[in-house]
Amino acid sequence: MKNVLLTGFEPFDGQALNASEEIAREINEATIVRHRVIAGLLPCVFGAAIKELKHLIKLHDPALVICLGQAGGRSGITPERVALNLDDARIADNAGQQPIDKPIVKAGPAAYFSTLPIKAIVHELRKHGIAAEVSQTAGTFVCNHAFYGLMHELTLHRPKVRGGFIHVPFLPEQTTGQPSLALERMVEGIRIAIAAAVEYRRDLKAVGGQTE
Repeated sequence: MKNVLLTGFEPFDGQALNASEEIAREINEATIVRHRVIAGLLPCVFGAAIKELKHLIKLHDPALVICLGQAGGRSGITPERVALNLDDARIADNAGQQPIDKPIVKAGPAAYFSTLPIKAIVHELRKHGIAAEVSQTAGTFVCNHAFYGLMHELTLHRPKVRGGFIHVPFLPEQTTGQPSLALERMVEGIRIAIAAAVEYRRDLKAVGGQTE
């Protein structure tokens, strides 16, 4: 049985929870489309997040890697299209670092595209009544940092392994005035996303945000 590596992030910015960590924990050891899901936890720290991600990839030899992150303010599950070679932090990470306008990999490509079937994932989520859309930016904080580090690692050393990043909303208990989604619904959604990533070898086409 092949492995899927699913990572979440630890809480950051003074919060007690991170939705991505809770989702990954819930799906750990699940079997989805004949693939075993192995959950990992990344520190919300520049540099250390990529180091831990590389360690997990080496340890578990996955056929597919999906990193999850929390995006407050978003109302649905949002697969990311592009990882930028840029750290530009609005706030400090959990180690107190706040890089401004710095490349993640010196002389690295300006950006990498996800190799997940992002539109197919959105299509499948919407079929099940779960709010979802493709996102064109993962920001410039540690989520984008890990996303770029993942795609750089796969491109250089594991070109047959597909990977990408998916942002999820807050949990209801994390906010009172911003959009949120229940943990059970997000767990269902990420299970659907994993299945779509395994089953769709080619992404769908879309016009105006709707799949053809």
